[in-house]
Amino acid sequence: MTGYNEHKGAAQILVVEDDPVQRRLLKNAIERHGHVVHQAENGRIGLEMVKRAGGLYNVIVLDLMMPEMTGLEFLEAIHAFGTQIPVIVQTGQGGIETVVQAMRAGAFDFVVKPVSPERISNSIANALKLDQREVKARAGRRSRSGAVGFDDIVSASPAMIRVLDLAQRAAQSNIPVVLEGESGVGKELVARAIQSGSDRSGKPFVTVNCGAIPHNLVESILFGHEKGAFTGATERHVGKFMEADGGTIFLDEIGDLPLDVQVKLLRAVQQGEIETVGARTAHKVNVRLISATNKDLIEEVKNGHFREDLYYRLNVFPITIPALRKRKEDIPHLVRVFTERFSSEQKNGNRMTVNAGALALLTAYDWPGNIRQLENAIFRAVVLADGPELTEADFPQIAAQLPEYDVVDHLALVADNSSNVRLGEIAAAEFGVSQTVADNVAARINDAPDNAISSTNPSGDVRKLADVEEELIRFALKFYRGQMSQVARKLGIGRSTLYRKLKDYGIDPDNPQKDAA
Repeated sequence: MTGYNEHKGAAQILVVEDDPVQRRLLKNAIERHGHVVHQAENGRIGLEMVKRAGGLYNVIVLDLMMPEMTGLEFLEAIHAFGTQIPVIVQTGQGGIETVVQAMRAGAFDFVVKPVSPERISNSIANALKLDQREVKARAGRRSRSGAVGFDDIVSASPAMIRVLDLAQRAAQSNIPVVLEGESGVGKELVARAIQSGSDRSGKPFVTVNCGAIPHNLVESILFGHEKGAFTGATERHVGKFMEADGGTIFLDEIGDLPLDVQVKLLRAVQQGEIETVGARTAHKVNVRLISATNKDLIEEVKNGHFREDLYYRLNVFPITIPALRKRKEDIPHLVRVFTERFSSEQKNGNRMTVNAGALALLTAYDWPGNIRQLENAIFRAVVLADGPELTEADFPQIAAQLPEYDVVDHLALVADNSSNVRLGEIAAAEFGVSQTVADNVAARINDAPDNAISSTNPSGDVRKLADVEEELIRFALKFYRGQMSQVARKLGIGRSTLYRKLKDYGIDPDNPQKDAA
C-alpha cells in the first residue's frame, strides 16, 4: 500500500456512505487522527474510485445499507478484481446475521452505528497494523515472554476499549483491583497489563489460582511456613506473597478462598503484613494485589462464603470484562492474532491466514468458553490444517454447534425466495450440505407463513391493536435483519419511537422472536 506513511501515521481512507451527515462525521473523526479521507456517496462511485486509484487506499469504511449498490455487493465486486484493501463495514443495531454475511464476503472488521470516533479510529489502526505485519511480531513476542502491555490486548469493541481505559487508570496507583468476568475472558492478561503499565513494571508478577489449591495447603502456599510448622514441613517454604514482594500478586478465583485464610488476607491488605505458618512474628510485604473472580462476590458475602470486610477492602476498583459473545467485534482480530502466533510456532514457521468463510463462522459462534476456547480452537486448526489457509472445514466442531436457524437466516439473505430450486442450489453450494437437505430447508422457508399476520384471535374476535403492532414490529426486525433505520423507515415511524416501542413490548432487537430478558 503506497499511501501509508508508517512514521507519520497518515493513511488514505476511502469512506463509502450514502448519508451526507454520516460522511461528514466519519471524515471529521478520521482526519482528527491525521489520516486523509476520500469520499464516495454510493457503492458504484466507490467501486470506480478503487478501480481508478489502484493501490492508493489503505482502508475502506463501508456502509452496508445503500441504494444502487449494497455494501455486500460492493464487497463481492472488489473481491472479484482481487483487491486486498481491508474493508470496515458499518451495520445498524441488532442482528449478527448481516455481519456474518459481510465477513463471508471478506470484510476485515465491523462497527455498529452510531460509531464513536474512538471505535472507528481503533478499527482503522488495527487494519493498518495488520498490513504492517505488526500483529505477527507482537504475537510472537507475547508467546515467548510473560510481559504483556496494553497494546498487546485486542481491543476492537467499545466494551473492551472501556475495560482497557479503566485498567490504564488503575495502573497509575496501587489501588486494589478486582477483575470480574466469566472463565476464559482474559482476566490474567489484563492483570499483567496493569502490572506492566505501573511503576512495578519489571518486578515480580506472581499468579495464584485459589480454586486449584487444596484447602489445607492454601495458607502455606500463600504465606509460607517455617520448618517443622506441621507434619511434613521438612524445610522452610517462602510463600507467594513473599515471592511477589515489591511486585504484584494476582489471586485468581479469589471467591474460592477458605474463610480462615480470608482473615489473614485481610491483614495483608490492611497492614501490609503476613503471618508465616509457624513463625512468631509477622513479615512486612510490599505487594500490589489484583484479584479475579467468575463469581458474584456480593452474593457470596450474603451466603456467608466470603467475608464482608474483605470484600469492601478488595472491591475498591472493580473492572468487569465482558464475555466474548458480547464483544463479537473482537473475534476477527483475535482469530488473526492466534493464527499468526500458532503458525509461526510450528516447525515449518510458515505464516497461515484465515479465509473469509472461516472468519464468518467463528464470528457467528457464541464461544461459551470465551477467548480460551477460541484460542484452543485456532491452535487445533493450525496443527491439523493441510494448507496455508484456514477454512470452515478446519472447524467442524464449531459448525456442528451453530443453531439450525442461523443457517436458515443466512440462506434467506442471499436466496431468491421465488424459486425453491434456486434456494436449494445456493444451500448446497454455500454450506456444503446435500441437495436433499438443502431443498428441505428451502421448502421450509418458502412454505412458512411467517409473513402473514392474523387479524383475529383463536376465539374469532378482532385482535387488539397493540398485539398486531407488536407482531408487525417483530416481523419487520427479522425481515430487515435488525437494521433499525430501515425498520423505522418502512414502518413509517422515527427511530426514537421504534426504540420506545421495543422497550414497551419487551422486544430484544437481536432476537425479535423471543421476549427480551
